[in-house]
Amino acid sequence: QVRLVESGGKTVPAGASLRISCLASGLPFSSYSMGWFRQPPGKEREFVAGIGGTDNTINYADSVKGRFVISRDNAKDTVYLQMNSLRPEDTAVYFCVSGLVIRPIYDPTYSDRFYYWGQGTQVTVSS
Repeated sequence: QVRLVESGGKTVPAGASLRISCLASGLPFSSYSMGWFRQPPGKEREFVAGIGGTDNTINYADSVKGRFVISRDNAKDTVYLQMNSLRPEDTAVYFCVSGLVIRPIYDPTYSDRFYYWGQGTQVTVSS
């Protein structure tokens, strides 16, 4: 059974940095792409960042490019999201996902069929 467990979310002031983590189990971690999506309050879920399994190809949403860094440690079955220069609009529940391919968009039908999802971790950026 695949399990993704996020951790590290908390409330921080604008301009701060924060790293959230996702520990995976029940899948061949190094072979799977990993990604982060987020859902701001009252808004749709959106893609944040993705990292390939075999080739480590990385994609970012334009809104986080240059501020966020996704990385993975295959020895620890863990993917990270380092978030710098945080803004109030980054406030959201952040979800970890795994799949063979992580698309840089949120497609509910595709994601329900092809992704495994974590339970989410709340990140709040105060102004």
